[in-house]
Amino acid sequence: QVQLVESGGGSVQTGGSLRLSCAASGATYSTNYMAWFRQAPGKAREGVAYTGPGTPAYADSAKGRFTISQDSAKNTVYLQMNGLTPGDTAMYYCAAGFPGGRWYDPARYQYWGQGTQVTVSS
Repeated sequence: QVQLVESGGGSVQTGGSLRLSCAASGATYSTNYMAWFRQAPGKAREGVAYTGPGTPAYADSAKGRFTISQDSAKNTVYLQMNGLTPGDTAMYYCAAGFPGGRWYDPARYQYWGQGTQVTVSS
């Protein structure tokens, strides 16, 4: 089992920045591949960014603005978000336990955090 705890969400104005953190505990051998997803009210959960042994991957909406990083010593993954817009408003979730395939498919992940809310006002 893996436990994931997100933090760092909040309310910012357009153009602002936030840094989300996801601390993993438990069977952290399952955290070599981790991702951030988000879900806005009435919308499907969508992949934002992914990190693993290879090159990180990003959704088109995140490219150039968001950066995912991982501190293996701390079992923590981060999502630095810059240039935020109201379209980024959502609950952000950390996910782990990815067996392969399409990184942006939430059904591929076994473990999820409880989420952290990001609200961007205009």
